[in-house]
Amino acid sequence: MAQQVKVPTVGESITEVTIANWLKKDGDAVKMDEVIAELESDKATFELTAPQAGVLKISKQQGEVVPIGTVICEIADSVGAAASSPSPKPATTSTPAATPTSATKPMQTTGAIKEMKVPAVGESITEVTISTWLKKDGDFVKLDEVIAEVESDKATFELPAEANGILRIVAKEKTTLPIGGLICKIEVTEGGAPATSPVAQATTTTAPTTTNASYASGTPSPSDSPLPSRS
Repeated sequence: MAQQVKVPTVGESITEVTIANWLKKDGDAVKMDEVIAELESDKATFELTAPQAGVLKISKQQGEVVPIGTVICEIADSVGAAASSPSPKPATTSTPAATPTSATKPMQTTGAIKEMKVPAVGESITEVTISTWLKKDGDFVKLDEVIAEVESDKATFELPAEANGILRIVAKEKTTLPIGGLICKIEVTEGGAPATSPVAQATTTTAPTTTNASYASGTPSPSDSPLPSRS
């Protein structure tokens, strides 16, 4: 499965960057967190690292000006493709069988953990500070959703989630981390946010149980009381 690599948000006032140099060629094998390109804006030059290991597929060429959030390359992961191939099979089987089964799918995790590290945002920047967490520990986050604000001595930029899943915060607010330092982890899940429908079903099941018990205990008492009063 190929993972898209987008231009990260590096500052509130920066809307586009230029691909200054590709350090890897199209079709090259790259390692996770390996620097694959150099991007520059009108304020700074920063490095772009590979989010996973695999084969590089370049979409945008050197010298092109691209806006923030644009996909500039993909990294094909043969291991990830093999691991994800079994998941579509139960999905297609459960869809025609019954619609309620799809509600349980978001509750399942894939077992994969996505580690998010401080990206390289400039040659002269060696560390950043976690300014604000926009999501709490244990919250469900979506891919590319802004989860935190990180600042350096030169600029403040947003940190988007790199996968769908459950957020596990490692670095608290006001913590200063070096470039490449671990910020948080995401427990990757299949589908969207966890559904709450199973909880409603549980309360519905227990409700008639308590009703039947109270009705059974209340029935004999009114029938016994009139007999002795009449005699």
